[in-house]
Order: sequence, then structure tokens, then C-alpha cells
Amino acid sequence: MLINHLLNFGKRLARTGIIALLLVLSVGLSAAASRDYGLPAGNAITDGRALLRYSLPVDNKPVRKLQTSLEDIATQLRANRRWGAVKKDIGEAEKIVNRPSELLASVVADKKTEAESVIAQLKEGLASLRQATDAKDKEKTRTLRGNLLSMVGQLQGFMVREFPFEVPAEYSNLPQLKGRATVEMATNKGTLTLIVDGYSAPVTAGNFVDLVERGFYNGLPFVRSEESYVLQTGDPVGPEQGFIDPATGKYRSVPVEILVRGDSAPTYGITLEDAGRYRDQPVLPFSAFGTVAMARPESQPNGGSSQFFFFLFEPELTPAGLNLLDGRYAVFGYVVEGQEVLDKLKQGDVIESAKVIDGAENLVQPPVA
Repeated sequence: MLINHLLNFGKRLARTGIIALLLVLSVGLSAAASRDYGLPAGNAITDGRALLRYSLPVDNKPVRKLQTSLEDIATQLRANRRWGAVKKDIGEAEKIVNRPSELLASVVADKKTEAESVIAQLKEGLASLRQATDAKDKEKTRTLRGNLLSMVGQLQGFMVREFPFEVPAEYSNLPQLKGRATVEMATNKGTLTLIVDGYSAPVTAGNFVDLVERGFYNGLPFVRSEESYVLQTGDPVGPEQGFIDPATGKYRSVPVEILVRGDSAPTYGITLEDAGRYRDQPVLPFSAFGTVAMARPESQPNGGSSQFFFFLFEPELTPAGLNLLDGRYAVFGYVVEGQEVLDKLKQGDVIESAKVIDGAENLVQPPVA
């Protein structure tokens, strides 16, 4: 049943022109799921914020264990009568925050004081979470868990030091995002908030943020809508396709860029399939509703420019380690607010405006020749 569903899905993909059917499927791919980045083994993570937390270039095992314990609470809440497992997760988290020196060891020097304050807030928050759990209050437990994970993300941010790698010189003519940025996108159906990840895809994210800053996407319509699949935009009005750089008069070509778990830097200019890396998994996967990725001509891995698409997640199509899109298109962020708006958008709807509301300072423009 699953294979038939995937084959039918592949035919739909081929019709859209975004991707052809991935012919070789391996059911043993999930073995890579526990390598590096603190990612837990098991089912695919479907929360964009969680994926962004796991993808931060942080090497501190206690903070990863703290995150995993809190993330796991959502799984337990979805099941009935698992309050004992929730309490166990809380206990694991409490052990970690009660050893603050292990967390502070990875914090950059000028952020130590702020980190200490966050750890103190985590202790208080965990006490409140335990009380909500004792009362078996699901909604309060969910809310408090979300607040605590935001603090964990903040703490992890204090642990990020210098940018973890250098982009190949051949792409030095392109903007790069050396960190993260938050983009607010107003549409005729409501507002989306995206977090764009330059730590995993600096060239793809840098290109996108640069175009947002230029106002390129303002007023552009969504040109393709496939229910439970993709929503695509970014093609300029008029005869041109992609972004024509006014400084050069040429089409800005952006390479496919994929950071694989365990690699120190992204792979450029080739899909994982073409590289023979069938068992490897991207740090930023297509497993969350509202995954944001760069579109490109199917046969041109370096042919991306301005078009991008939102992935409209179908859970049964993306079991852990088996995904038709992973490794073929460059993911560079996730919708973190406004998923209900994204669900309403269709072909013909319009991006009224897009603006960077945080992280604009992380955009690095190429040197002027």
C-alpha cells in the first residue's frame, strides 16, 4: 500500500516539474537518524522549531539531552495515560539544569550571565511543569513545555561560536547568511513567520534573505498549488525568470546546497542521489509542514534563483529515513508561525510583503569587484 501510494505520489511530482520520481527507495535508511546533531532515533520530527533547535552547530551533550527530554513530552501527551513517562522526562531535565556548570561550559564568555539567568528560569519552569503534570493538565503541560523549549533554544544560541565552515570560493559572488534570520511574510490570507537557517544553507538562505531585503517578493503571486504537496512562488512578473542581478545584468544562479548529518560543511552542486549518498540524511529534512526549500529546474542542480516552495507535509509519505524530496532540493528554513494561513493559500494568492524582522545583520554581501 505504501509503495503504491509513493508511486502515485511520484507521478504527481513529475507533472509539477519540481521533481521526478525517486526510483530507488531504501527501507533501511533510518540507521543514520541518530548520528550527530543530537537527533533522536525513531519517527521523523515534524516540528519545524524542533528541527531548527537540533540543527544548531552546538557540541554540548547535556543541552541536547535536555532538549530531547522536553521534546519527548509531546510524544507522551499524544498517547493516553502516559503521565509516568512525562514525569520521567521532567526528572531527566531537572537533573541536567541542576548541574549548570556542564551547560555553562559551552557558553561563549560574553553570554555567561545571560545563560545563568536562562538556567534559573528553566529551573522555575520545570517546577511549574511538574505541578501541571501532577494535576494531569494537558493544555498547561503543553504550554509550559513550549516555553521551556524556547528557553533551551535561547541557551543553545549562547553556545554558538564562530560560523562553522567556509563556503567554497566559487560561490563567493553570492550573498551568504552567516547565522539565522526571521522573515515575516504578509499574504492576502494572513501572515507567515519563517526562520531561515544560514548555519545549514548559507548560500541558499543568503540569496533568499537578500531578495527579501530588496523587496523582490512583494506583490508576487503563488504560481503553483498542489494540495498536500507544495505551494510555490518567486517567479517575477513579466518575461524574466528568476532574479536578474542589476549589478551584472545576469541571472543569479544558486547551487543546490545540502548539509548532511555528520558532515562538517554542505555538499554543493549535486544532489545526494547523484552523489550516491542514498543512506545519508540532511540536517534540514522535508518532514515538517511548512518546510521552505529552493525550487530549480529538475536537470539543473545549480539552476535555482528566486523561486521557492513550501512543503505541505503528508505524514504517511515521510516515515523516518524515507523521503522523496530529501537530498534533492535545498531546504533553508521552516514556517514557525502561521501554519493555518499556509494551509489556506492557493495558486493566485499573493505575497503582499516580506520583510526581515530579526537577524538582518547576519546577511553578508559578496565583495564588490
